[in-house]
Amino acid sequence: MILTSFIAAVFFALITPGPGVLSTAGIGANFGLQAGLRFLLGLFAGNAAVFVLVACGMFSLLEAIPTFRLVLAVVSLLYLLYLATKIAFAGSKLAFINPDNPPGIWGGLMLQFINPKAYAVHSFFLSNFAVMPGSPIIEVSVKFLIINLLWIPIHFLWLGMGLHMHRLELAPSLQRRINVAMAFAMLLVIALAAFVAQAG
Repeated sequence: MILTSFIAAVFFALITPGPGVLSTAGIGANFGLQAGLRFLLGLFAGNAAVFVLVACGMFSLLEAIPTFRLVLAVVSLLYLLYLATKIAFAGSKLAFINPDNPPGIWGGLMLQFINPKAYAVHSFFLSNFAVMPGSPIIEVSVKFLIINLLWIPIHFLWLGMGLHMHRLELAPSLQRRINVAMAFAMLLVIALAAFVAQAG
């Protein structure tokens, strides 16, 4: 029963739009399969690294040192603003965006390290749902396996949605509106997460 509840919680937490999936869809829609796969590889590596950091107590450190948490929040906001801007103006001619150079593996890795949703979600998964009481190493390993068994297909689904829009060859004006909507949605998710964290 606990394992089933954990799987359901992981599914709904991951399927909910966040910076990772929205960026994946946006890059797939604007830059195609190869760029999307490179970004997704970095995103996966970053997600695994954040899981390990949280399992080792990184989230507790963030809670204990407000200044460290503030610095991470500011860096997160700045990078997410950059990424959202890159997606929003991918179809434009603004030189500083450089649409021919999409975020690659490093961009995906960087996003996960500063993604507040990643830290919060992994902290929630690890501190709840005692699937293997008395065996912390086995429990962490099982949770890591389950999370990734769902994380991978869900992110490929979002990438596929972006690629579908890419293949439609939409009119530039419509593509630009979609880009702006995805960028806005990404920032809205971050704003809501920040609001909930502050209220809590």
